[in-house]
Amino acid sequence: METDDPNDDRKAPLPDRVRDHLAQQLRATYNAQAEKPDYLGDPALPSAFDPQLRRLERRLKAQEAGAEAVEAALRDLTGGSGGNDAR
Repeated sequence: METDDPNDDRKAPLPDRVRDHLAQQLRATYNAQAEKPDYLGDPALPSAFDPQLRRLERRLKAQEAGAEAVEAALRDLTGGSGGNDAR
């Protein structure tokens, strides 16, 4: 059953030339509007992401600290043998 819905996923995708052209235009527009990096390797993310990045950094540090604490507790429980005790 054929439909005239333009959002129908069963239609053929855009030709490669058209997709490449659209991708190039999108990259050019994004790069023109993006903030310039402060230094080589700077990701130049918009400042709107700062709160989320700080929250992510805190969570990653907490996760690392928690993993180290669990590791230390397991070492204390096993007497520091590292789990290589023969039974």
